[in-house]
This record gives sequence, C-alpha cells and structure tokens, in this order.
Amino acid sequence: MKTALIALTAGLTLATAGCSLDSATQSADTVDVVIGYQSKTINTVTAGTLLRAQGYLERRLGDITASTGTKYNVTWQDYDTGAPITAQMVAEKIDIGSMGDYPMLINGSKTQANERARTEIVSVTGYNPKGALNMVVVTPDSPAQSLRDLAGKKVSASVGSAGHGMLVQALEKSGIDPKTGVEVLNQQPQVGASSLESGQVQALSQFVAWPGLLVHQGKAKLLYDGAELDYPTLHGVVVRRAYAAEHPEVLDAFLQAQLDATDYLNAEPLEAARIVAEASGLPQEVVYLYNGPGGTSFDTTLKPSLVEALKGDVPYLKSIDNFADLDVAGFVQDGPLRAAFAARGQDYDKALNSGANPSVLSGTDAVCNTAVDNPATASELWLDGSDSTTPAATPTCLLKAIREAEGGGSKVRAAYVPDAELGTRWFADKAVWVRAGAEYLPFGTPAGAQRYTAAHPGSVVVDYSQALAGAV
Repeated sequence: MKTALIALTAGLTLATAGCSLDSATQSADTVDVVIGYQSKTINTVTAGTLLRAQGYLERRLGDITASTGTKYNVTWQDYDTGAPITAQMVAEKIDIGSMGDYPMLINGSKTQANERARTEIVSVTGYNPKGALNMVVVTPDSPAQSLRDLAGKKVSASVGSAGHGMLVQALEKSGIDPKTGVEVLNQQPQVGASSLESGQVQALSQFVAWPGLLVHQGKAKLLYDGAELDYPTLHGVVVRRAYAAEHPEVLDAFLQAQLDATDYLNAEPLEAARIVAEASGLPQEVVYLYNGPGGTSFDTTLKPSLVEALKGDVPYLKSIDNFADLDVAGFVQDGPLRAAFAARGQDYDKALNSGANPSVLSGTDAVCNTAVDNPATASELWLDGSDSTTPAATPTCLLKAIREAEGGGSKVRAAYVPDAELGTRWFADKAVWVRAGAEYLPFGTPAGAQRYTAAHPGSVVVDYSQALAGAV
C-alpha cells in the first residue's frame, strides 16, 4: 500500500503535521494545500485521519498533476480542537479544516471580516440526529446519577467546542444556570481527562472520542448523553472562500477524496477503524464504537435539518463567546459538493433526503436464529483474535452470544448495544442494564435506566454480570 501510494503521489510532498506553512504558492507550477484536522476526533476522520492515511487526496491531486503539470504540496496540521484551526484560518495559514458544529460557527464568525480569510461550510463529515456525539462523564466512583447532581461542581470542557455547547444546553434544560450553577474549567480534552482522574474536576464534558475512551479505559462512567437533548449535532468541513475561488480544482479534489473515504468507511467500518486507530493512537475498540454500524452517520450532505440546527446553536454561542452575527444560510454552500456528486454520477438530492444511517448491522443472529434487521435493537459482538464481528438481533441475544462464546473459551474484545431509550451505540459491559420480564435492556446512563423503571413497574436495574447470567 505504501509503495503504491508513493508511486501515485510522485511530485507531491506530504509534510509533517503541526508546522505552520503559509499557503502561498511556492512556485509558478506548485500550489500549497494546507489542511487542519483533528486526528482523535472520530467524526471528522473522513476529512482527516482516514483521508490522510489512505492517501485519497494526494491521489486525486496527482491525477490533476498528470493532466495539467501543476504540482500540489499538501501539508497536514493536527490539532486537539477546532479553535486553533480557526485561528490559523483567520491568519490565512490553513486552507481547509474540519471541526464540530459550534467551532464551525465560530470559524465563520471570526473569519468573515477578512475576505481572504472568510470561510464557508462545504460538507458534513459525520452527524447524529439526536446529538449523541457529545457526552458528560464522571469518575467511576462518583455518586452523581444525573446532570443535576453536578450543581456547584467543577466541570472540564473546551470552551467554544461542541462538547461545551452541549453542556450549556443540557445544564439549562436541567434547570442549572450554565454560568453560575457550575464552574467550567476551560481545558483541552487531554488536560481535562487528567483533571478528572486527579479530582481537580468532578465531570468532563467533551466531544468524541474522549468520553468513550475514558469509559473504555475504566477511568470514567457516562453521566449524560447529548442525545437527551434530541437536537442534531454535526462535524463538517470549512474552506477559505478566496482559496476555493483561486483553486477550485483543489476543493473538488478534496471533496472527491472525502467521498472516497466516506464510501470506504461505510463499506469497511472495522478495517477503517483499524486504520484510524493506528494513525491516531486510539484503541480500535473505541474508534469502532463511533464509526461502526449504527454509530455516527457518515453522510456528507448538508441536510436542511442540520442547517437549521446550526441556526439554533447561535443563541448559545452568543451566551458563551463574543460571537458576531453570522448569516448561517449564506455560510453553508453545497454547490461544490453537488458538483462532486454529479461528477461521480451520484444523486445528491437522494442522499440529501435520506435520514437513514448509511451503515447498519444486518445478517442472521446465529444464537437466536433470527434476522438482524432492526437498527433500534441490533447489537454486535467482536471476539478477541477475530478480524470480523457477528451481529445479534437484540441486546438479550447478544448477552446469550457472549455467554456462549465465553463458555467455549473465547474472550470478548468488545460488544456494542444501542441504548434502549436514545439509540446511542455503547459498550455492552459499560451499560446500565434493566431486566424487563425475559428481556434485558441496556441504557447508557443511570438516569436513563431510572426513567425506564419508573415508567415500567416490575422492571429492575441489574449489573452486567447479572444480565449475562439471566439471559436465557
């Protein structure tokens, strides 16, 4: 793969991440392309980590070089959040960037005063229609059962990030003043993770993949799922308009490459997770939590519901930042993406109007001997040493499959279930389980399980081992 990529990208230079190379043309026949991305933000991998690892952009630009003679010098800059990418775009140092919804809006607001820096949203990388991309976690021994229990506590968040925006809305919905009800410490994700572990803060509110990573490592448990807001959240791509006008072929190549990466991820999610894990340093089990079937919807189209969600985010941004008014409708431009779809012979409007996750579990449940055809209950088992996973029709069927596998001497590498209330894909062994008759239902948070048991007399919360033993 590496040898083939080198051959395909002859004449292109892939610079190391983190340098601040100006995007000015180096020579008459060389064009610089500077891309800002977040290697550990899983919902941007089709415009970042996976895209870079697979060499899709370099290959597309190489085709242009072969036909026109123009060379392209690609520089990838890796950041932890969207804020520094925006700062570099304001300085005209980054041409194309990917980030979450709140950072994209801040990006548009901060760059609009300078025509050379001014940006527009040109595609979506991943989204969740309910907002499940952001979460609040607490330490494993925390007594907190719901967001209300954080009143008067310290919470780590990256101010202006998607995770912070979710926190502000969630606190407000829970009856807690976001400004006075908690003390928010503005920290980068990895710093916040350390602060949570050391006890400096009592909770961490972040975007993917930090909540899943900390829970997977046994350093945290889920307290609040952003899906409770039932409000769409997304990540996407922004480009400097002046750069796109000067080099429209680069933007087209980028969008084509993003579509290449999106198609690959949806077709080969487990292998894509391996590639991203290797490139980002994240555990493959955590990457697959988000980019596996039923996780993030990796769909590039700029859906009206997502544009409306961006408009609805503006009041919250004004409450937490010096946010200049932004024409959101004008900030979102789908023309280049429509052209990229057309060039591939694909129907943009058909994809635009589809609300289905492009990647879903299917097949036959060998343990329960039934079809796996309901995304609301479909679960997944990944055994240690296997390069494939097996589907389960329901969480109860998954528990039976786990017990059968472990009884046969196999070890479970990971198992995934959809939250019975919110639909969020989560780790089976980290879920809060409820016994309801002969069925076992998983919930991401204690509050979710408590809501269910309160509404269904006779149901009872059980731990994971009890659920495993009881599933018959």
